[in-house]
Amino acid sequence: MCWSATADLAAGAGIAAVGAAAVICAARRPRDLPLAALPLLLGAHQIVEAAVWHNEGGSGPATVAWAVIALPLLALWVPVAVLCAAPAHARRRLLVPLAAGAATSAVLAYALATRTVTAEIRGHTVGYSLGLPQAALVVLGYLVATIGSLLVSGDRGLVLFGVLVAVGAAVSFVLWRQEYISTWCAFAALCSVVLLLWVGRRRRAGTAAVGPAA
Repeated sequence: MCWSATADLAAGAGIAAVGAAAVICAARRPRDLPLAALPLLLGAHQIVEAAVWHNEGGSGPATVAWAVIALPLLALWVPVAVLCAAPAHARRRLLVPLAAGAATSAVLAYALATRTVTAEIRGHTVGYSLGLPQAALVVLGYLVATIGSLLVSGDRGLVLFGVLVAVGAAVSFVLWRQEYISTWCAFAALCSVVLLLWVGRRRRAGTAAVGPAA
């Protein structure tokens, strides 16, 4: 989320560009592609929110699209992507956040199919409402699936990435809750650059590993 439609558009375009670079960089490592493509999804998410701003909130297609990406899609995408990229020794424990993500995604998808999601412009923030039952439990499952999968990934770069995401999410939530300003887009941009650097490091490590054998 950003503080205006213009900021969302600019951030979305920049994040998507970083995502495209990450996907190209990860082309020779198919297991890294789902995670490398994450900034593309985040960039599209920011661009969709620009439409939410333009429509002054409401419950139209842009709001629904924003919620689909933010809620069920990311809850499942992140743990699947981390599982694909993780070293073999960590994959068994990653089944826990994957299960949490699958369950949380199913609950959120059902909620979106049976309830109306609405967006409300509140100064420099956008508030979204879905009226979830047992919201605290759903949020816990979402965090275990997304941040939790990164923290137990067994890859030092992804663990640090998970810490960055956790800190950024906490700061953004505090500022958003006070209806001061939405700053998640700035953290999403930073996280996307960090992810691009991680993909580049993986590519260089892979090249170095096969180079002498060639």
